[in-house]
Amino acid sequence: MSESQGQESSQRLPVLEKTTDGGPGQLSSAADYGPAPGADGGGRRFWSARRVPAGVLAVLVLIAAGLTLYDVAAVRAHRPAMRWRPALAHRLAELPLDDTRVLVVAGAAVALGLWLLVLATAPGLRGVLRMRPAPADVRAGLHREAAALVLRDRAMEVSGVRSVRVRLGRTRTDVRAVSHFRELDDVRADLDAVLADAVRGLGLARPPALSVHVRRPGRRG
Repeated sequence: MSESQGQESSQRLPVLEKTTDGGPGQLSSAADYGPAPGADGGGRRFWSARRVPAGVLAVLVLIAAGLTLYDVAAVRAHRPAMRWRPALAHRLAELPLDDTRVLVVAGAAVALGLWLLVLATAPGLRGVLRMRPAPADVRAGLHREAAALVLRDRAMEVSGVRSVRVRLGRTRTDVRAVSHFRELDDVRADLDAVLADAVRGLGLARPPALSVHVRRPGRRG
């Protein structure tokens, strides 16, 4: 599972964010509205197992603890300590606290600690959208890529639509369509109805707000 934005495109066309006052051949129209009131937003998000960060951290801790334990045991057995420990202690004793290297290392350690705290407290799995709970208390989720593909296919069924790009987020869905015939207002109205029905059909626990933009294809040459 990945944290991609769920973007699907029927054609690799540049997206021009023009408004209705754009130049000739570059018209656009947009509709922006939120989900229907009373949508079920209960339930919790899916949590990521985070096996890779946990495994990396466990290996690093194991290596550091093993080296330290071996060094302490060697000193207790009246053997010389490993070279890196006295050298490191002497080096740290000579460095002042306001040294640039000390500040850089301390900042990196703080950033790493904050990152680990975020990983430990955040659910993760941003690429999975929660669906409404089933009667049998089954937790279901839908990948953003799959949901974006469904919306793109439904939008392509609208008459006059030449290509569609869908960017699906957790709280907002941005749809940008290119229409080569029919009035833009008519195409947008049909897209509003079709996509609103498609979003409801996804069965999401918290349907995202929908933003629809329609424009004419750009002139070539």
